Amino acid sequence: MRALLSGYYGKGNGGDEALLATLLQMLPSHITPVVLSGNPQETSQRYGVEAQARMSIPTVIKTLRSCDAFIWGGGSLIQDATSAISPFYYVSLMALAQKMGLTTVAWAQGIGPLLRSQTQWVAQKTFAGCTKVSVRDSKSAKLLTEWKVPHFLAPDPVWALKSKPTPGLWDLPAPRVAVTLRSHSQLTAPMLERITKALVDFQKATQTFIILLPFQKTQDMAIAQAIQPALKDVSKILHFEEPEILKGVFRGVDMAIGMRLHSLIMAASEGCKTFALSYDPKVNRLMEDTDMPGWDLANLPEDANKISTAWIEHYANGESLSSDKIQFLLDRALIHQAVLSDAFS
Repeated sequence: MRALLSGYYGKGNGGDEALLATLLQMLPSHITPVVLSGNPQETSQRYGVEAQARMSIPTVIKTLRSCDAFIWGGGSLIQDATSAISPFYYVSLMALAQKMGLTTVAWAQGIGPLLRSQTQWVAQKTFAGCTKVSVRDSKSAKLLTEWKVPHFLAPDPVWALKSKPTPGLWDLPAPRVAVTLRSHSQLTAPMLERITKALVDFQKATQTFIILLPFQKTQDMAIAQAIQPALKDVSKILHFEEPEILKGVFRGVDMAIGMRLHSLIMAASEGCKTFALSYDPKVNRLMEDTDMPGWDLANLPEDANKISTAWIEHYANGESLSSDKIQFLLDRALIHQAVLSDAFS
């Protein structure tokens, strides 16, 4: 069987690449994946799969016709907070696959926010037409329950992604703390200055080495480069495209401070202490599900000293997830694999 995988792939986003890597890891062996990508050549080379251009409509339709199944491959694909158009791209592909009679799977979805009634309506109809549905958080599950759509709930599949050793990590001074920030309208220039000052104070108090870890080069690198001069000689920018290696970074750090959802999931799954800076409801959902400390960016303290003090306290006295809790989340994340096996049995 051939399955067409659709997500925000080939766009240089470490979290979405991690979802793709995990999906490929979990696909039954008799399924041949074909990936829709923003960079088909890179995707094909990295994962050893057939890849096609995601925005070439004739190519997508031709590829759909050659496949037996269609999979929404994880993440917040169906939300209209950042774009009113984006969810209709994904819904249109799923609806077309359903019309063509393909096996259709909405896999590891985080649904919403859905701010427009039209988006809610088409999302409900499309999820209802899927062969199998799995979601990664309780609020998405609650929405599907209201829609009377059968589904499975499990933690984000990246909890189960197998990490790889990170080249050069162990040559850096220890102890280490990873910081993952992303560009966002809430992360204003004055706020970034405040966070930078807090990081400087935190580093001086803890004598840690700061790893600035961009997850998406086009969005995150400039922020890392803006912070680093204030942490001269006690920090380094590391950037990795391969998601397994990116997750491996967190094997060698003691704490992670992150905005990006999958930086926090990767860190927590590798046994790091984590502190969230939330810009999106999906990060808040993770904080609720794991009792992860943090702030909404909108509520970030005005005093940099309060920020650094909270980080120092968590570094000194906070706890990472227990090994039993990590194993529980990993085992539960494998429900997404079982959904795939059941869909294609």
